[in-house]
Parts: sequence; structure tokens; C-alpha cells
Amino acid sequence: MYIDYMETPIGAIEIQASNNGITKLIFPKSTNSTVYKNELTNHCKQQLKEYFDGKRSVFDLPLDQRGTDFQKAVWAALLKIPFGQVVTYRDIANTINNPKAVRAVGAANGKNPISIIVPCHRVIGSNGTLTGYAGGVDCKAWLLTHETASPLSSPHFS
Repeated sequence: MYIDYMETPIGAIEIQASNNGITKLIFPKSTNSTVYKNELTNHCKQQLKEYFDGKRSVFDLPLDQRGTDFQKAVWAALLKIPFGQVVTYRDIANTINNPKAVRAVGAANGKNPISIIVPCHRVIGSNGTLTGYAGGVDCKAWLLTHETASPLSSPHFS
């Protein structure tokens, strides 16, 4: 397992990777002094820097997602939400052909281990409110504002 850290406008981020892809991108409570980086963690840091600099709207990194089949289906749907756009938990439930699973979608969204790259921050409540986020609601608001203020924003959800 590889691990590295990065300071960003929203605080420290911890990047973890296997030989197959990025496994975690989380907001750590503290940064461990142990860094064991590889090409994937370096590439991830470069793409995150480009994202935060407003020069990247889509990540091109191999992911090694670990979860249930349902969680993976939700996370795959999250990857389809365009930069600068938001959807609701109900939209995701409909996308995965399970319209009654709104609460389960919320739970799977909350278990997303690869924040920002798998853009769980782009999911909001049906009433338009910002709901929980691993980095905090203020962080979620910052990310959404960053994306909608960027010239890279896309106008459509597919």
C-alpha cells in the first residue's frame, strides 16, 4: 500500500494507492509522518493540483475501488456527474435503476473512499440543501463553488 499527503485549499488530503489504482482520497484528522509514494500517488497529486488550479475538470487515474456491488454501482454513477453540476440522491437511485434506494444511495455515497475524484460532493438533498460530506459541509460548499466558478464547467448531466 502506498500513501502520500497533499496540502490543498481545503486542507490536508491523504492519498492511498495499491499497485492497481487509487484506493483512498480522504481528509485525515492528522497526517502520518510515514510517506510511501509511488507513480500513482505522484500522478494523483499532479491531477489534484491541476483541479485546484482550475485547469482540470476530469480525472484520468486508475481506481481500485473496494466495496459492495451496490456501493460500486453508486460510485460509478457518481463518476458520471459532470464537473460543475449537482444531482440529488434520488437522481443517483434512478440512474442505477433502483428508485426506492434513495437512503441506501446516501449511505453508499457517504462510504465513498475516493473523495473529489469520485465526486460525491456533487450530490445534494432533494430540497437543494448541502448534506453531509466527509470533509465537512463547508468543504463541500467550497468544492461546488470552485467548480461552478471555473471556466471548465460543463452544462449537462449524462
